[in-house]
Amino acid sequence: MHQMHMDKATFLDWAGAREEHCELVGGRVVMMIRPLIGHARITRNVLLALDRRLDRVRFEALSDVGTDTGPETIRAPDVVVVPLGTESSSRTAPSPVVIVEVLSDSTTTIDLGDKVAEYLRLPSLLAYLVVAQDEPKAWLHVRGQDGQWPGPQVIKGLDASVAIGPLGLDLPMTDIFAGVHGEEGPSRPDGG
Repeated sequence: MHQMHMDKATFLDWAGAREEHCELVGGRVVMMIRPLIGHARITRNVLLALDRRLDRVRFEALSDVGTDTGPETIRAPDVVVVPLGTESSSRTAPSPVVIVEVLSDSTTTIDLGDKVAEYLRLPSLLAYLVVAQDEPKAWLHVRGQDGQWPGPQVIKGLDASVAIGPLGLDLPMTDIFAGVHGEEGPSRPDGG
């Protein structure tokens, strides 16, 4: 397949008119494989769990939003948390505070490798969460009070939870993996 090269502005215009998911990596267009149902469920669950717990006066959780990570790179994370009031017409999240990626067979090396380095360079970012798709497991990077990034915390099991301290968030793994491996759906605030 022919690889297309573009600058960021051209890519954002081009990608905005397409249905395919893609990223711009080092000036090259990289087509993304459509996710499996399990991936889509986890993404939805994370989005809902964040939405229910975020301070809605300050933040919102979004999906399908690009993130500018370098001179020639636009990534497409599964979920981003941005400050409330981010310009609606913006094509990228200018100041993400949390980025979430859900692993798939084709993205494991990138999500746990290249993207870690790119995302952790973002000055606004407070946490980067990578969630496995085939088991209840996650890797959480949280910026320390000193501004540094200690190694990732590995979170395993449905009885665990993901604690994003800088935002006062606690995301139960049961909510993240609800409906994925036969687990019950996420709890709802209305008791339903």
